[in-house]
Amino acid sequence: MKMVVGNLKKYEFFEHTADIGIRAFGKTLKELFANAATGMFEIIAAKKQKADTKKQKAKEFKIIKQADSLENLLVEWLDELLFLFATKNIVFEKFGIEELDEKHIKAIVFGLAAKNFDIKTEVKAVTYHMLEIKKNRNNWQAQVIFDV
Repeated sequence: MKMVVGNLKKYEFFEHTADIGIRAFGKTLKELFANAATGMFEIIAAKKQKADTKKQKAKEFKIIKQADSLENLLVEWLDELLFLFATKNIVFEKFGIEELDEKHIKAIVFGLAAKNFDIKTEVKAVTYHMLEIKKNRNNWQAQVIFDV
């Protein structure tokens, strides 16, 4: 499955043994990290058709993470979102990345209670296997595999 906005797709899934991988894309690093998170939550959950979420206020969390490389920062970012999902029972849908460089991310993320979603797949962990971030001409691409 591919999620496309404009001419640039946000992410695509690929199979890997018993795991699931995504390739995320973005014109900027911020867009890349947001699209990787969106892809991860696409694996985890789908909004229930009868869920009335218009009256619900999204839960907001601030995330600040540091790492020694861009690849490790991507794993830290996704791990933190996965941790918040597991401990707060929130499915995140919007990712406002305020600051991002090769070793630091600061973001505000928004989500709704998991009861509004059908949980599709249990993502156990973000892995380092085949982890890759690269810049092609004017776009960024990341590859991440999730242990399911």
